[in-house]
Amino acid sequence: MKKLSVIIPVYFNEMNIPKLYEKLMEVLKNNRFCYEIIFVDDGSQDNSYLELLKVREKDKNIKILKLSKNYGSHTAILAGMSHITGDCVTVLSADLQDPPEIIEKMFEKWLEGNKVVLAVRESREESFLQTFISNTYYKLMQRFALKNMPKGGFDCFLIDKQVCKKVAEMKEKNTSIMGQILWCGFKTEKIYYTRREREEGKSRWTLSKKIKLFVDSFLSFSYFPIRFMSFLGFIFAIFGFFGIIYLIFNKLFNNISIKGWTSMIAIVLIVSGVQMLITSIIGEYVWRILDEVKNRPNYIIEEEVGFDEK
Repeated sequence: MKKLSVIIPVYFNEMNIPKLYEKLMEVLKNNRFCYEIIFVDDGSQDNSYLELLKVREKDKNIKILKLSKNYGSHTAILAGMSHITGDCVTVLSADLQDPPEIIEKMFEKWLEGNKVVLAVRESREESFLQTFISNTYYKLMQRFALKNMPKGGFDCFLIDKQVCKKVAEMKEKNTSIMGQILWCGFKTEKIYYTRREREEGKSRWTLSKKIKLFVDSFLSFSYFPIRFMSFLGFIFAIFGFFGIIYLIFNKLFNNISIKGWTSMIAIVLIVSGVQMLITSIIGEYVWRILDEVKNRPNYIIEEEVGFDEK
């Protein structure tokens, strides 16, 4: 019998955990596979960890990792990936926006020989603004970074243990687990579902975290920022070259003195702004290089529950 590992990052989800466990059991029990559930408490400051210990008492197939602080959901997933024992592994959100029922569909696709199965969001029970921001992000990723990024994007997936091992071995910081999975290039299939509206609690997926993911994804998987800087520099150099020729020509042949204090200041401000933009993009690359060469661990595990049991 095949074994499925389920990784669930948890961050301020105390109200969702009991209901999440019930929904998972409806799918995982009485099925064709055995399972383990790895909950990763990503530095929650509520009672999430205590709730996880309660459900652990009901089911010894549950294992818990408690991280020392909040490292982010992608790092929490990476921590779980480094501890799986299953033949394949799936990742679900703890807020029940990704229905556990899709696990069976993804598992079936995996049995057909697909190393990667993506649960693609066909539609969303979310606000227009949230949907617009998310769809824009995935369209930009598909256009400029990862051509195999599905329209609508994905957070939930099921991958073979071979893929899981490769992703865990990368140990990259400031990156995207989803981007790494697509970058590997293994045989991929998709299923489609509707992302549900969050029923309990408040989302901690803030705008600043979304912006960081956007920047991390582009800098990790796209050459566009560097090429954009080169293109911008080239365009400004061409305009500057022809501008100088124009001024010299007017001075020598038309006896027109060089004027235009206002326009000159405007040009200086524009060029200075572009230079600041280019410098900040370079700074993002340099900071990431520094973060990598420090060789600090991606995460620190404060407590492990259930991993010493067979």
